[in-house]
Amino acid sequence: MKVHHLNCGTMLPPGAGRIVCHVLLIETGDGLVLVDSGFGLDDIAEPGRRLGPTRHLLKPALAREETAARQVERLGFDRDDVRHIVVTHLDQDHIGGLSDFPHAQVHVTAAELLGSVTSPSRQERFRYRAAQWAHGPRFVEHGPGGERWRGFAAARELDTIAPGIVLVPLPGHTRGHTCVAVDAGSHWILHAGDAFFHRSTLDRTSTAPAVLRVMERLVAYDLKQVRANHARLAELHHRAEPDLVIVNAHDAELYERIRNLRATQG
Repeated sequence: MKVHHLNCGTMLPPGAGRIVCHVLLIETGDGLVLVDSGFGLDDIAEPGRRLGPTRHLLKPALAREETAARQVERLGFDRDDVRHIVVTHLDQDHIGGLSDFPHAQVHVTAAELLGSVTSPSRQERFRYRAAQWAHGPRFVEHGPGGERWRGFAAARELDTIAPGIVLVPLPGHTRGHTCVAVDAGSHWILHAGDAFFHRSTLDRTSTAPAVLRVMERLVAYDLKQVRANHARLAELHHRAEPDLVIVNAHDAELYERIRNLRATQG
């Protein structure tokens, strides 16, 4: 499968530097698949209703040319070619583009759907923006269970979409957060979503801005689980498996590294 790496939302929160919304666009034999969708055209049209007050903290650029819709079209595809969207979780900066692809099936863990759409707690009602799914997306729930994948106990291959796309649940940031692994041919990409915010979680050779460290703690659904996930991902990184690249949703340097890797490999 051919994988494109898209930035679908630059953000500039004070003190945090440049943050991206790293989205994968996968070409399969049966159409296109997105992993997350970043900010969308409706977010740009109605930022107050769709993003709420957190937009003043995150300071998204909200540029039309950065939306997945526009980038898909620039690559020569139609929006309807996007058949599936696999979301790591339902925070607004990950699903704003869903309404730009109304015919796509949206794959999400059952726990995440429960905590956001179906039966959110008081904390979760404050977190999520129902306007993001007011258009009635075609949600496809994926329950717990599965097989081992690189040390993770219960991964589930989404073979109804295409072989080589795997849900790797890592709850903590949200109730049903999941990573998504993609077989890109020469290597696997583990898109960790918001399971970690900054590359220092993996390599310990740099330090995350204090603002990011505070934000990661404040928005965690289960902070103890977030820290356990950090340890698991760092251990996987230090195993240095040659056919695995770990990225996340927001670290701009990790995003640029894998784009450069893909350019080098042609």
